[in-house]
Amino acid sequence: MISKSIAPDRYERLLAVGAALMLGVVIVALVRGAPHWAMVPALVWAHLATIAIALALTPIMLLRPRGTKLHRQLGWIWMVAMFATAVISLFVRQTNHGHFSFIHILSVVVIVAVPRAIWAAKNHRVAQHRLTIRATVTGALLIAGAFTLPFGRMLGMWLTGS
Repeated sequence: MISKSIAPDRYERLLAVGAALMLGVVIVALVRGAPHWAMVPALVWAHLATIAIALALTPIMLLRPRGTKLHRQLGWIWMVAMFATAVISLFVRQTNHGHFSFIHILSVVVIVAVPRAIWAAKNHRVAQHRLTIRATVTGALLIAGAFTLPFGRMLGMWLTGS
């Protein structure tokens, strides 16, 4: 039986749905942008790959039982994907004339949050781990992800065909 303290709550179910929807949007944008793939730098492809991994694992991690061997194994993959996404994003600056944008602040937050979440999990600080993961999914995956769609950014242009 799952303890109520670690069972998914309404907000985590909402985050899981949001991550699944965001992954769907990314896939549709990628398919629609296929004619432009050759122009996409390898660094951007790496960034998209790590984001796709994190988005795909997020609903699984949030909705399945926690504390299991599978949760820990997938959690390591999710953490590496999120950390790699954040680090890679620091080098992806084509849309801001080579400068950092406000979204890059989230990259630094994730670089700090991932080790903090790992530390909390290893030290059985469930509430801290849960809070850190929820904040990371909310800010770094969903909010930052939503900002990849407007303002003439690649995925948004591919999605809308503009």
